[in-house]
Amino acid sequence: MGRAFLVVIDSVGIGGAPDAGAFFNGDLPDTGANTLGHIAQACAAGKAEEGRSGPLALPNLDRLGLGAALKLASGMEAPGLGAAPEGRWGAATEVSQGKDTPSGHWELAGLPVPWAWHYFPDEAPAFPADLTAEVARLAGTDGILGNCHASGTAIIERLGAAHCESGWPICYTSADSVFQIAAHEETFGLDRLLKLCQDIAPRLHEMKVGRVIARPFTGEVGAFERSANRRDYAITPPKPVLTNWVQNAGGRVYAVGKIGDIFTMQGIDELRKGPDAKLMDHLHDLVDEAEEGSLTFANFVEFDSLYGHRRDVSGYARALEWFDAEIGKVIAALREGDMLVVTADHGNDPTWAGSDHTRERVPVLVAGTGAGALGQIGFTDVAALVAGHLGVEVPQ
Repeated sequence: MGRAFLVVIDSVGIGGAPDAGAFFNGDLPDTGANTLGHIAQACAAGKAEEGRSGPLALPNLDRLGLGAALKLASGMEAPGLGAAPEGRWGAATEVSQGKDTPSGHWELAGLPVPWAWHYFPDEAPAFPADLTAEVARLAGTDGILGNCHASGTAIIERLGAAHCESGWPICYTSADSVFQIAAHEETFGLDRLLKLCQDIAPRLHEMKVGRVIARPFTGEVGAFERSANRRDYAITPPKPVLTNWVQNAGGRVYAVGKIGDIFTMQGIDELRKGPDAKLMDHLHDLVDEAEEGSLTFANFVEFDSLYGHRRDVSGYARALEWFDAEIGKVIAALREGDMLVVTADHGNDPTWAGSDHTRERVPVLVAGTGAGALGQIGFTDVAALVAGHLGVEVPQ
């Protein structure tokens, strides 16, 4: 029966999405965005030298077929990514009308999003008055701060002092279908913030807003920092997904990272969280410990949250090289009969304009099941690959 490890390297797109022109960063369409390809080009040109140096070095992922997947997806031959594939490899195209976390992960788990997400307009105020009034009522305050599109780090720097003085929650959104609430863990209270997000989430979900995100922060004026206690309150998938399929067939399902939040713990037996370095420790442990027939579903978010949105090419390259070294150890520790799938959920090209995700195809790299091209496949085919390996029936 074996085991399956499905690892999402958040936002590591490889360009080539056929509908990229319908998605935007500000007024610029995503046509031509290529997260991996443009990072590799920047590294080769000496434009990503902070904390690292030289061409992008991803030998383990490239041996699985990363460079070949990049060329298949977008036609780009990137410097340093030209190894002959030793794994199964392909490029996956999304059909859901979103370039966000829930859309990508739901579809990778077998369920394209069956509706159009609600997005808030990029204007101030961004939210309807009745919604902000309800947030204030639930928070026990006379109002809210923010009420706009914003970067999470920038809005905390701009409004953190006013928040600590007034006690009003900071509410903001982005190009994703999200409603985010930032609050200081001490002056506002972490438990109070989490309860506020939990209480307002059903109303946002009725509007088909994909996630309400608690964004706690700590520190003092001039030195505020977001904490690791982020919590996502996502819409529950309306139909069973890969985690449910495996669990219903008797397999144990481990969630690593924000997978538990994305799927509202549906079909998940055990959740392990932390920053990416800790998540990698969890993945190493599960390769040693997970039982036959189990699924480990992991998301490494910091490519996206720390480097993609902040347009930090050097940081993104450092994170990729760190992940490559670690995933090499994971591959070496796989048992006979195991499958490891490395993929992504969307793009976030750090060389692109704006600060939002980019619509791209994603790599699908498979270790443990031989070599060969998968070709151009759909996101839902990733779920079918995993289910087939575990002998789990895919519902019609």
